[in-house]
Order: sequence, then structure tokens, then C-alpha cells
Amino acid sequence: MFKNLLQIILRIIFLTIGIFLLLFRTNKSIIAENTALKLQLSIYKENNPRPKISNINRIIWIAFIRLWKDWKKFTILFKPDTAIKWHKNGFKHYWTKISQKNKNIGRPWKNKEIRSLIRKMAFDNITWGAPRVHGELLKLGIDVSERTVSRYLPKRNINGEKTITWITFLKNQTKGIIATDFFTIPTISFKNLYVLFIINHFKRKILHVEVTYNPGTLFVTNQLEKVFDNKDNKPKYIIFDRGSAFSKKLKEFIESYGVKVKQTAYKSPWQNGIAERWVGNVRRDLLDHAIIFNKKHLKVLLDEYVDYYNKDRTHYSLNKEPPEERKISKKLSENAKVVTLPRISGLHHKYIWKDSA
Repeated sequence: MFKNLLQIILRIIFLTIGIFLLLFRTNKSIIAENTALKLQLSIYKENNPRPKISNINRIIWIAFIRLWKDWKKFTILFKPDTAIKWHKNGFKHYWTKISQKNKNIGRPWKNKEIRSLIRKMAFDNITWGAPRVHGELLKLGIDVSERTVSRYLPKRNINGEKTITWITFLKNQTKGIIATDFFTIPTISFKNLYVLFIINHFKRKILHVEVTYNPGTLFVTNQLEKVFDNKDNKPKYIIFDRGSAFSKKLKEFIESYGVKVKQTAYKSPWQNGIAERWVGNVRRDLLDHAIIFNKKHLKVLLDEYVDYYNKDRTHYSLNKEPPEERKISKKLSENAKVVTLPRISGLHHKYIWKDSA
């Protein structure tokens, strides 16, 4: 340590003497040449297999560049272009330090409370992505962008012409369309339970859900009758696939209510995309994290999930709103804190502001 410090001091002394003589003696060229050669010789004497040029030496040579026009003739350890590159890098480093002084780089960080809340939501709800967390924050009156939420989250072909026609129909008739479908879930004893659900296209609201071991036309008829008897739920169109339960007899029953039937094409689940998407949601949000014991157990879980889905769960397609109106929880005082309300036995959560006592 002492030896290295002594070498640095000696080099600075050589430089000072050399520059002083360079400025005030007549034989400037010889003095400069000797100083340059001595500096390079001192690097060789360090007994390194490969001589290393320190930052001090680079600064010295930058000084030579400014004061001595013939310096290029006496560089042995490096090429003249290398010394010029040192000067350019030093210039960049100098102005970078000045421009960054007392300045924060990049976007301002959100306060610790918001960052912690984003991570808490992600930890509490393992299936949630940035859109879901962002929607929940909006419901707390916290105005942040979805991209900001993404930054703080932990690192957890069809026929074109027919597609356009079908999509146009869906867009034009959204308010008057409901869709229905089945999906299955195995019980702990490996029996298949069939879940029938009916969903409204306009608000993505689940109108009805029921479970059975024996799906068929009669079962579907009874469930649709419960929906159609409610005048608020009566649609203009109903969409379903070509499963055996959706028979000709069922179509006649539906049309007797003045509702038009739209069956999807063969092996075209995308035509009932909203229903298919809900199946994916309920599996990711609930069924992938539960073992079903029997029909009663599944019905209880689904009823609780539908209540959460309709009233609390924010939806990307509804501008981060749930199907039913959910008021924004406002922070009424500085002492208010975000309170966690478990939903579906703690599998998901709702967040509101609450004044601390």
C-alpha cells in the first residue's frame, strides 16, 4: 500500500517538474521527452507481467496532449489513439458527473406505501396480474398507471371473413346477448361434476350457475327457465355450442320466450369466447386451488366465487370495473389505513380504506 502511494507521489513530482521546466526552460523538447520516458519506465519497474496504466498515468498523458505537440513520438506502452480515447472518455465522465449532480434519474419512485401495497396484493392473490392489481388500486382511489404496477410486481388461425361477421354481430348486439356452456370438474373420488353457467355479454355478469352429475336437455331447460322468468335478465339472443344437451327441443323452448338461438360452428369455441374466458377465470381463480369433495361443496364454492366475481373482481374489459357497481373507497383522514377483506376463504381479497381507532 505504502509502495504504491510512493510511486504515485513520485509520478506527480516528475510531472510537476517536467511541466515547470517545459514552460520556463529553453530546451523544452528534450525535457518533455525525458519526463515522458521516465514516466513510462516507472510503469515497467512495477514488476507486473503486463504493465497496467493507472488512472493517474492517464491524467498525466492527457496533460501532455494539451501542453506538448510532439508527445505522439514518445509513446511506447500505448498507441497515440489510445491516449486520445482516454481524453474523450474523461470528457464524457466529467460532464456526466456534472449533469447528474443533485438530480434524480428516470421517473420518480412511488412512495413506499403504494409500492408495498402493490406487492401485498400480488402476494395475497397469486393469480393476479398487473391489470387486476391496477383495477383494485383504482377502487382505492390510488391513481397510478398500469405500467407502474407492472414495474413493482414481483417476477411471479381462423377464417378471416367469418370472424369479422361474427365479431360484428357480437359488437352490435352485446346488450341483448347471454351465453351458456358446461364445464367439468372431478371430485376427490374421480367422479365428474358438470357446471352449467349463464353469463351476460354486456356486463360480463354471471346470471346463474348450477351443478349436476347428469347434464341433459331437461336440466338445461329448468335452469334457463329460472333466468327467463326474471324480466331484467331476458335477452334477445342466447349463444351455446352443439353439445347433446342443447337439443332441438331446447331450442323450441327458448324460442317460446321470444329469444333467438345462435349456435356456434362445429369445433369453434372462440365464437363463445366470453363464456370460455369465464371458464378460464373460475379455474385460475378458484378451482385450480381446491379439491372438490361433492356436489354440495362445489356449489358453495361457486356461489361464493360468483358473488365475488359480480361485486368485487375488477375486469379489464369493463375498464377495471366489476359487473355490478362498486363504489370507490375514499381515504377520509390521514390516519386511515388500507384494510384487507378476505374473499373466497382468503383465496382472493378486497381492499378498502378504514379510519384507525
